[in-house]
Amino acid sequence: MSSRDRDWDGVRLHVVTGKGGTGKTTVAASLALALAAEGGKVLLVEVEGRQGIAPLFGCPPLPYEERGVAVASGGGTVHALAVDAEAALLEYLEMFYGLRRAGEALRRFGAVDFATAIAPGVRDVLLTGKATEAVRRRSGPGRGARRGGRSPLVYDAVVLDAPPTGRVARFLNATAEVAGLARVGPVRNHADQVMEVIRSPETVVHFVTLLEEMPVQECLDGIAEVRGVGLNVGGILVNMVRPPLLEPAVLAAAAEGAVDVGALARGLEAAGLPGHERLARELSGEVVEHARHMRMEAGARDRLAGAGRPCYDVAFLDGGVDLAGLHRLAGSLRDQGAV
Repeated sequence: MSSRDRDWDGVRLHVVTGKGGTGKTTVAASLALALAAEGGKVLLVEVEGRQGIAPLFGCPPLPYEERGVAVASGGGTVHALAVDAEAALLEYLEMFYGLRRAGEALRRFGAVDFATAIAPGVRDVLLTGKATEAVRRRSGPGRGARRGGRSPLVYDAVVLDAPPTGRVARFLNATAEVAGLARVGPVRNHADQVMEVIRSPETVVHFVTLLEEMPVQECLDGIAEVRGVGLNVGGILVNMVRPPLLEPAVLAAAAEGAVDVGALARGLEAAGLPGHERLARELSGEVVEHARHMRMEAGARDRLAGAGRPCYDVAFLDGGVDLAGLHRLAGSLRDQGAV
């Protein structure tokens, strides 16, 4: 597939959100591997303190530093970072004010937790700020820089495993609120730099959902909310997709309760299974249930299509999620043109 067929060329910050339980961290990890294919270098960032990334890659818990966790197809690499708001604040105080010692004292007295508790927006600014800094970061002078030009970017892309859908718009827009409070100075400059990245065409918010009523509704509500605060909506990633087990005509009839129990019984008898008539009756119920579930999923897909965004299927992994499974999902995302 040529680069023209990729849906998100030019995007460097991929924010991934979804209702709790939809598997957004798994999808974010797969997306990072897909982006790193063909030699890319990608940073995968988590901000909720759950240490959800490390188990997927078979790694120990991540510290507050960027570490390589996987090699993608084609030789690209995925690095991961678990952002801690307290450590990010200490880093911020050192970077802009030279106050790391003062920050350590604040930490010992519990002032950091107090400040982020009474002003939750501050915590969100620190978390998003770390991700956007990685988007802008360039290698040191003289390291790969062209004569008269700037050094190359350290990462080709950053994937942010963001908070759930119900909170993501406020999380990403917190910096704009903080910027309104700080008219001048380093805090305002920092906020402006973060929002410049968050609101740029290089950033999109992807939504992970299941083909179920509540996740689909929350996905659609989240898309409307993110659009409402002026952020860019990316794609919809439908997770844990299972293929239909029957032909469309059979599914349509079964969804209406029409199953040829006699044909099932004859097939079971020919296979030499005992109690074939009883098994056929039980199996017909399973067929009807499966067909109605597939019809419900088709309706959910129609609702998602109404959002007008590209949709991608992320397959259900029968053997559980491991690194090999992530590579399979990454390959599928690339095949669908997601990255």
